[in-house]
Amino acid sequence: MGVTKDGRGCGCEVDAGGRKAVGVDPDIKVRNLNRLKRIEGQVRGLQKMVEEERYCADILTQVSSVQEALRSVGRELLRNHLKHCASSAIRAGDEAADAMYDELVELMYRHAR
Repeated sequence: MGVTKDGRGCGCEVDAGGRKAVGVDPDIKVRNLNRLKRIEGQVRGLQKMVEEERYCADILTQVSSVQEALRSVGRELLRNHLKHCASSAIRAGDEAADAMYDELVELMYRHAR
């Protein structure tokens, strides 16, 4: 299945809940979920630090840690997207490839900030 102009990406299924990936390695999924749970705990820790009026530099250090953890999850998701969805769409050629190139450029633009 290729990427089409209606936003349906390759390697995904569309149902009532939206698009769902089908090319997800179970180990990567578990790893990402575990990372996100740790990040959730870090964010709760940040909230507590702000409530307790902790030193700003200490809070900022923790904010940087959370941001890097999120970037790590993003890199893993992007790698999976390139490996499964993008490569499939590009091999399909024509409209699917053009739509995927547009999607990748937009992803890079959005996440390079």
